[in-house]
Amino acid sequence: MDYPFKNEYQYYAIYKPYNVLSQFTPDHPGQICLKDIIEVDKDIYPVGRLDKDSEGLLILSNDPGLNSWLLNPKSEKSKIYWVQLEGDITEEAISELIKGIEIRIKGKYHFVKAKEANKITEPHLPERNPPIRYRANIPTSWCSIQISEGKNRQVRRMFAKVNFPVLRLVRAKIEDITIAGMSPNELKSIV
Repeated sequence: MDYPFKNEYQYYAIYKPYNVLSQFTPDHPGQICLKDIIEVDKDIYPVGRLDKDSEGLLILSNDPGLNSWLLNPKSEKSKIYWVQLEGDITEEAISELIKGIEIRIKGKYHFVKAKEANKITEPHLPERNPPIRYRANIPTSWCSIQISEGKNRQVRRMFAKVNFPVLRLVRAKIEDITIAGMSPNELKSIV
């Protein structure tokens, strides 16, 4: 990552599991959040978000400048997701994602597009707990998608718009930081 990391701050990557909030306090009693799976200094916070029902790479830091550097839409920082879909993804759907589509968020329409999208073989990932539902009569497929925005549930909305509902969503990479070699709940320093 070409960010100017500073010695006075801490920078971490965590493989956030499914069903864990990407924050340190729950919104409601009984929810699992980051404080339930890792221990870091009190001034460390997530840089960005990853939905409770998504999994994969989340960056944590106490550097206030990292948030705006990484998340400002004008900076166009790359994020890659591996997506398991209901149905066999078509080239036409992938082409639509790359050309761009309109999605609706809280009543407003946004034009979004993938920088890249490709059908892939199933990536080597840990089993999800609970597992994805299995339906013998409906095939599934996997797609890799690269985006630079980060709108609320954007990847899920994009695939829904091209009629391929998301079954599993894993953020694999942000810029050059990846989950390669990591396990769910694992925290590692990235500097």
